[in-house]
Amino acid sequence: MNENEQKQQGLQIELTPDVAQGEYVNFAIITHSSSDFIVDFARVLPGLPKAQVKSRVILAPEHAKRLLGALQENIMRYEREYGAIKLPQQSPRTIAPFSTGKGEA
Repeated sequence: MNENEQKQQGLQIELTPDVAQGEYVNFAIITHSSSDFIVDFARVLPGLPKAQVKSRVILAPEHAKRLLGALQENIMRYEREYGAIKLPQQSPRTIAPFSTGKGEA
């Protein structure tokens, strides 16, 4: 079976209109236990004291590692097409667009 046949017989994905609109997030907090990775996606806005969590995704460790690989591959493709993604100077432990000080979740 070739790759095209596998894709045609693969899992069908339903994307409802409300989910298709998405949520804008600019901050992620990642935690883990022995059995799960938890990714909280939040929106941080200047002048507001709290970041509002918009979505939580819970993954098995194997799926978290697959997601990491897929993100790495897609970032490489993006940078080949559009150029290097430049990151502002920030703390290496969070994914935030600007300094958040002490946050609460």
